[in-house]
Amino acid sequence: MESNYKCVTSVAGIHEYIAGAVDVAFDFETAPDEEYRSDEKAALDPAKSHIVGCSFSIKAYTGIYVPVAHKVGINIDNTEFYSFLREFLMNRSIRKIAHNLSFEAMFSYYLGIVILPPVYDTIAASQMSLKNSAEFRGLSDSGLKKLAAELCNETIPTFADVTDGKYFDELDAQGIETVRYGAADSDYSLRLMHIFNNWFDRFLPKHKWIVENIESPTSVYIGIMKCNGVPINLPLMLQRKKEAETAMEQLREQIALIIGDVKIGSNCGTKAFKDYLYKTLKLPVLKTTNTDKGASDDAAMILLKEWCDENRKELSPLFALVQEYRKWGKIKSTYIDGYLKHLNSATGKIHSNMYALSTNTGRFSCSQPNCQNMPRKTNDPIGVRTFIAAPKGYLIVSCDYSQIELRVGAHYCQDEIMMETYRTGGDIHEQTASVIFGAGKHDKEQRTIAKNVNFGTFYGLFPRGLQSTLKFKAGIVKSVLECETIIANLKEGYPKLVTWQEETKAMAAKRMYCETRLGRRRYLPHINSSDWGKKSFAERQSMNTPIQGTAADILKLALGRILLGLPDRPWLQPILQIHDELTFIIPKERLDEAVSYIKECMQQQPFPEFDLPLVAESSAGSTFGAMEELEEV
Repeated sequence: MESNYKCVTSVAGIHEYIAGAVDVAFDFETAPDEEYRSDEKAALDPAKSHIVGCSFSIKAYTGIYVPVAHKVGINIDNTEFYSFLREFLMNRSIRKIAHNLSFEAMFSYYLGIVILPPVYDTIAASQMSLKNSAEFRGLSDSGLKKLAAELCNETIPTFADVTDGKYFDELDAQGIETVRYGAADSDYSLRLMHIFNNWFDRFLPKHKWIVENIESPTSVYIGIMKCNGVPINLPLMLQRKKEAETAMEQLREQIALIIGDVKIGSNCGTKAFKDYLYKTLKLPVLKTTNTDKGASDDAAMILLKEWCDENRKELSPLFALVQEYRKWGKIKSTYIDGYLKHLNSATGKIHSNMYALSTNTGRFSCSQPNCQNMPRKTNDPIGVRTFIAAPKGYLIVSCDYSQIELRVGAHYCQDEIMMETYRTGGDIHEQTASVIFGAGKHDKEQRTIAKNVNFGTFYGLFPRGLQSTLKFKAGIVKSVLECETIIANLKEGYPKLVTWQEETKAMAAKRMYCETRLGRRRYLPHINSSDWGKKSFAERQSMNTPIQGTAADILKLALGRILLGLPDRPWLQPILQIHDELTFIIPKERLDEAVSYIKECMQQQPFPEFDLPLVAESSAGSTFGAMEELEEV
């Protein structure tokens, strides 16, 4: 069918086309500002580029292209267009549809516009649909051109083909190819929405609800976070870079006094260093790689140090130095050089990429750089978190769900002891210590064991796995027999936990998939495998996904509530999401108001079946590394 695309240069023309429509797809075309023409990624950055045109589609095979800032041809009146755009994007009666909605949300927010639900992101819909019998589409499977070819059996010309080396604002606004390319993105986004929703209705209705009510509003929130960015104290970062380089040089010299001129590289992971350990020193192989060679990771270094403590004491200091050297190397390469690489020259901030659907459980991930993996204060000698600093007169405020996965787990297994602990505001780690070690006062080690056990309780603990966790994460050495006793006591003390685990694994084996409480599905093709390793891993996934995925759904529902309140709170600036924590920049005088609103959004009952209280704990500070817990507001 022939497409009917037109160029419109008046707001009246836009209204005439979209009049009465409840589903409207839209798309921005952008181009770099003059000073950033040489930056190949500038067109993707609202601080370095501008909207050149916008398209709309309300019916398949039709669309209009509205030129906004072309250098050639006739453009719409700028003031009138942006007034219309604000009204359109904030209209709660129109569903706004886009492919990669976070991009449009980022550019809109830069203009002071919050895109309000109802919204629909066709990239999210793609990633929530199957590409084969047991595998969902990934981000790389979800490009508009790829989906148009696969699902619409049509080819979209590439940007390079249309522009022929020019920037989009250099094309003739009324040119046939300009209008066709500009309008096509909206047309295909609209068509894809209908295609995916028809598929969801037939095969996965719950995923349709999740796309419309969770993932699409989350896409808008992601765009807002990326637009705001993370403020960085550059002078402090450069100062710490020098300190890290000095520390590493000193450690290299100390290591060289022990091993001579063996090349250790940036993290003591070179072949020369491994050969020195296992061939020259002839140390025992206590941990192997996947290719059955002697390992040199952190766990291997810990094991070798322990062996040397008993057998070759003169070598023990080497492994302590190696661990310290690696720690500094990680900090320098990842958190200093890595962050500096992504510092935006226009804003002085870091604008990471956040992904809402790149994990199997629905949890967020982050890249370029990964701001979710900053070291904890206890393992951060130079204060990486202090690099993130609020501007003068502002604060960083964070609200973090307290033990949300444990609460979700307690909800799933409906164990009365666990549930009563949460309902009465009790200490679940102390409760678990009582279950494992008996009632009475528990020492620090017992509480540490209980805490580590808790976070693996619902996912199927094995004695050797618990032994490894306690040793490498908590520094507590327990025999396999002691770990067996701990697990046995846990199961006896929380009887409904075992029942839930067995029922969950059995149901997953029958269905060959598991789901979150809201229906986010994960297929488990190896759940009935004859290979014990594959089967065991799939069984752990069957228990992990409902809990971790439901916790992710709860967080995303909270994002949707926060989103609705942002137009009335332009001072509340979302900047980060780290696991179960949301972080914002706010004016100092708005602290109480901000915390009250964020907590209200996070602590609401997420869905009727959830029968335990949610608790969000707040903290604030001038830097991310100087956050102090706040009293209840």
